[in-house]
Amino acid sequence: MIDFALQAEREQGMDASTAIFQACLLRFRPIMMTTLAAMFGALPLALGSGYGAELRQPLGISIVGGLIFSQLLTLYTTPVVYIYLDRFRLWFHRRFFNRAATLANKPA
Repeated sequence: MIDFALQAEREQGMDASTAIFQACLLRFRPIMMTTLAAMFGALPLALGSGYGAELRQPLGISIVGGLIFSQLLTLYTTPVVYIYLDRFRLWFHRRFFNRAATLANKPA
């Protein structure tokens, strides 16, 4: 998502909010497909029964729960962190680089 957003910012001149929104729309399906494939692969471990299933079941439950939790974190926090880091970058640039340029151009 971040790579697509950075590429959109650089090549198409988008602001950070628009770029990350477009990246989310573009990358949502591949992210969901990858996560669901891994989750469906772990479901037999989590739901299995039979000889020795009591040893494998906690692993399957952990995998499925971890995938669900990481998916929520990826889809909700990545855009928010991206926007806040861009705002911090802009603030830092205005605060320190503009001050340095002002001081450098100031006559002695």
